[in-house]
Amino acid sequence: MNTPDDSFPTCDFDADKLLLKLRVTLAADKNAVDPVVRSIMEIVRKMQCAAGKEDPIELALTEALANAVVHGCECDASKVIECVVACDEVHGMLIVVRDQGKGFDPNAIPNPVVGENIYSNHVLVIFLINQLIDEVMFLNNGTEIHMIKR
Repeated sequence: MNTPDDSFPTCDFDADKLLLKLRVTLAADKNAVDPVVRSIMEIVRKMQCAAGKEDPIELALTEALANAVVHGCECDASKVIECVVACDEVHGMLIVVRDQGKGFDPNAIPNPVVGENIYSNHVLVIFLINQLIDEVMFLNNGTEIHMIKR
């Protein structure tokens, strides 16, 4: 994984203690999102570190992948998105979604519940992911999302 810049907290996952590491690469096509989410969620449901938290994980994963397809790659199926899932018994689950888009400034994302920003889909997606996941880091100019569910 790439090293986060100084404005984001570091991830405290110990790579030597990961129970599962799954890497899925998909085309930036909205029709590719559901099958990937289903296959990842089959594994998530078997993992002890995610017990009772499956629904928020599934929704945040779906939103993150859809965000990567629509906003990150602008539905260009020639671009690819990578999703990595890892788990340890102490810290929970780490999901990383990377896209090949131009990125965005995560510090410039306004609060979607304020004024004219309420209808911005991109802002609502980021807001939803932040509400469902315990720790979220946006790296590499917003082209990479690290989601931790404890």
